[in-house]
Amino acid sequence: MAYNLLQGKKGIIFGALDEKSIAWRTALRCHEEGAQLVLSNAPVALRMGEIKKLADAVNAPVIGADVVNMDDLRKLLEESMKHFGGGIDFILHSIGMSLNVRKGKHYTEIDYGFNQKSLDISSMSLHRVLRTAWEMDALNDWGSVVALTYIAAQRVFPDYNEMADAKALLESVARSFGYHYGVRKKVRVNTISQSPTKTTAGSGVKGFDGFISYAEKMSPLGNATGDQCADYCVTMFSDLTRMVTMQNLFHDGGFSFTGVTEAVINQMEK
Repeated sequence: MAYNLLQGKKGIIFGALDEKSIAWRTALRCHEEGAQLVLSNAPVALRMGEIKKLADAVNAPVIGADVVNMDDLRKLLEESMKHFGGGIDFILHSIGMSLNVRKGKHYTEIDYGFNQKSLDISSMSLHRVLRTAWEMDALNDWGSVVALTYIAAQRVFPDYNEMADAKALLESVARSFGYHYGVRKKVRVNTISQSPTKTTAGSGVKGFDGFISYAEKMSPLGNATGDQCADYCVTMFSDLTRMVTMQNLFHDGGFSFTGVTEAVINQMEK
């Protein structure tokens, strides 16, 4: 059901790869709520994914951008503002990549060159996006930026590897830049810590199916789906959450504050 929560708003969605992507689901919901969109991803992801299908569904242009390349980001924002005929109201940062995970490197033996690239793409890319928007005055007053994260930034999930460090840094960037952007233009910057979700990227984590099963048993409401996360993103982009900023918002069915559940105890006692 649509409520016109984003009627007249304009936003950029980073990271939609295929129909499993939270960014993909969020783009569909934003469009349903009345937003105009621009879709962006890395050039290699554009070649690998199915984003043209999404672009047709939400009537949005696709503008490729390497998020660690400042020139690419400037071009993306310039073309987006030209397309919109003005400033940008919201941005979704749904970007994460771990070279050490891809290469099968254990956390205790990570390649530091790979690690630097992982942090740059998964975390500092948010800083680059915000800085570019800041310098170009691209975000409208009371704009909203959301980045997707995971509870491994606060708690140990051994197989999440270096992405736990990357998410911790991502959340710190959101808080720090969120302060400055809030003072300057009332722009709010938040992270959403989502349940483990069966995306193409998430499924690459070792033991992911067991991960999801455990989280389902540990969450009083069960795991939040990608579509439910998209709903949450819509509320964060809307004017209903104007006073929420610099927060890490858990969207995980209660997992983050549950010590143990009967389902987990029963499983352990089998």
